[in-house]
Amino acid sequence: MKLFSHIPAWLRNKYLIALGVFAAIMLFFDKNDIFTQRERKSQLEDLQTSKQYYTDRISSERKELQQLKSNPGTLEKYAREKYLMKKDDEDLFIVPENPVKANN
Repeated sequence: MKLFSHIPAWLRNKYLIALGVFAAIMLFFDKNDIFTQRERKSQLEDLQTSKQYYTDRISSERKELQQLKSNPGTLEKYAREKYLMKKDDEDLFIVPENPVKANN
């Protein structure tokens, strides 16, 4: 036992060694280790942000749908803007918002 004689007695305690091994297993080698928990927390925050975005988006889409159902003028405006629809006696000119610059 001269091999372990230079190690302090409190580090040779079997309960301390068992506690250290248990802590290492739980913190680094378990399927729910600390790194996995942090990653899952980050994913949860991302999903909550995404949920809030889509909840707001659904609310605005429902309001727009209600306006389309109740007002024929809004329906015509929506059809003209989104689907580029026109009346038979009209001409339609599409002007791009960001014109492409010609290379000289």
